[in-house]
Amino acid sequence: MSGSLRLTVLVGESDRWHHRPLHTEIVHRAREAGLAGASVFRGVEGFGASSLIHTARLLSLSEDLPVAVVIVDSEERVRAFLPRLEELMTAGGGPGSGLVTLEPCEVVRW
Repeated sequence: MSGSLRLTVLVGESDRWHHRPLHTEIVHRAREAGLAGASVFRGVEGFGASSLIHTARLLSLSEDLPVAVVIVDSEERVRAFLPRLEELMTAGGGPGSGLVTLEPCEVVRW
């Protein structure tokens, strides 16, 4: 499939949208938008804007591990989803939380 984009959303596991995990809300909204699919990957260690390292090795910090939501679809469909995502990112974890990236990709098998 030519003209595909990979949308990656990096958030913290503890980020919430109306008492629901933010990554879960992103996946449900991607489904409602008719996107081809979404996968959530839980990181074992990472840090973000706060520079505080979150790791599964330290019990006190393990509740806010990094989470990546990855979505691949046509450029048109992914870009149409961005306003819905923007709403979640500005309210979900507060200002400055999360990172959204777009990368062109080649889909070899659908």
